[in-house]
Amino acid sequence: MFATGIDFITSGNHIFDKRDFKTYLDASDRVIRPANYPPAVPGRGYGTFRVDGVTVGVVNVMGRTFMPPVDDPFRVVDPIVDDLRVLTPIVIVDVHAEATSEKVALSRFLDGRASAIYGTHTHVQTADEQILPGGTAYITDVGMTGPTEGVIGMEQDAVLDRFLTGMSERFNVQKSGTKQFCGAVVSIDRSTGKATDIKRIFLRGIA
Repeated sequence: MFATGIDFITSGNHIFDKRDFKTYLDASDRVIRPANYPPAVPGRGYGTFRVDGVTVGVVNVMGRTFMPPVDDPFRVVDPIVDDLRVLTPIVIVDVHAEATSEKVALSRFLDGRASAIYGTHTHVQTADEQILPGGTAYITDVGMTGPTEGVIGMEQDAVLDRFLTGMSERFNVQKSGTKQFCGAVVSIDRSTGKATDIKRIFLRGIA
């Protein structure tokens, strides 16, 4: 992914699914896990990178509603954003959460201090991209890049079995059919860190 030009990667509740990835998390300064995991777990929850001569701060937090038990994302993200703003006015926050209300609440909590806040986890892109009153770009879920068919990227048979019988085998990624690309492009004033525009991207039917 880095070879394609990606600068930084955030994550979520599946970050520790591959045990051999833990060592990489401790060594990497370009891949982060949610900051509100317990302090002793591998990796870090925020970082910075430089692009076009500009330092960009990035924070990753995970919600608590219908999610694995983690620390309070509001309490954890608050000082991290303040610390990053000492280094740069441009701060991006990934809120990996199930509940829309929790993502919206975090966006209001950080409005004016974060340049952009995007939600992840639910795999379905939302159509609520906006610039909040304090100058923070926001979208509840940026969407999933991957298979269009199946059930949110997984082969449908195992998912249907779980809903119909309460039992299922391990879910597998849908490998056949068309793909989709989801994302958002945010324009940010590099001197103030305020967002000036946000555009949602949803390309469906990619071969």
